[in-house]
Amino acid sequence: MGPRVNATGDADDYRAVNHANWESRVPVHAASDSYALSRFEHDPARLSDVVSLDRERLGDLTGQEVVHLQCHIGTDTLSLARLGGTVTGLDFSQSALDVAEELAAKAGPPVDYVCADVYQAVEALGAARFDLVYTGVGALCWLPSAKRWAETVSGLLRPGGRLFLREGHPVLWALDDPRDDQLVVLEYPYFEGPGVPFSEDITYAGDGTPIASPDIVHFNHGLAEIFNALWDAGLVVDCFEEFDHVPWPALGDQMPEVSPGRNRLIDRPERLPASYILGAHKPSA
Repeated sequence: MGPRVNATGDADDYRAVNHANWESRVPVHAASDSYALSRFEHDPARLSDVVSLDRERLGDLTGQEVVHLQCHIGTDTLSLARLGGTVTGLDFSQSALDVAEELAAKAGPPVDYVCADVYQAVEALGAARFDLVYTGVGALCWLPSAKRWAETVSGLLRPGGRLFLREGHPVLWALDDPRDDQLVVLEYPYFEGPGVPFSEDITYAGDGTPIASPDIVHFNHGLAEIFNALWDAGLVVDCFEEFDHVPWPALGDQMPEVSPGRNRLIDRPERLPASYILGAHKPSA
């Protein structure tokens, strides 16, 4: 993210606010060295940093129907296809999907892209269709209800299908950022509640050029809320791990990149649970 400041926008209209923000990020991200779209075209074995982190956990996806929710411009989505999956990407930004479709056409393998809101994914894609639902870092913080998200995941999965989630930790989302004093301070809600409006003049993957629609509305979801939502939706949690790193400089200069896809606090990184992975499955009948 860019620098966050409290805004006074209407958090109730979160979808319209966030949609405008993500539409304005698309041209910046498509041209950025961070997403590096041209490298996917020139290297057919290239995977995104986020998918690379979990390549062993994801395994060989050959023969599996995979859906990537909130796929943005499709670098993670294409990477899942390169692991062998028959992949569908879903996002609410048609501009992002236009970039993703062009990337898949140039770099391959093919990916099917559908423009729809996450909560309408079952209606848009079909129920009980997928072997794997994948959600990458920085997705749940844009959704107001973990319960509705978990119900959507369950609805998309066929019996025996699995969820794989890598996400920023709710403690990270609750931090005051940035700070000149370099302290790590809890400022914003940890638990699910009304969205918090912010304004971010620049985006996490860009050259510092201001974006046209800086206002956003963020939502946090405590770990218990996420677990309970999945259990209530009939899913079985199989694995859960927490990490002291994330694949972007979430706290600016306080979190430099220490290895590809891993940004960690300089000062006592063991203080901060920065991200986590969670695996679950839908029981067979």
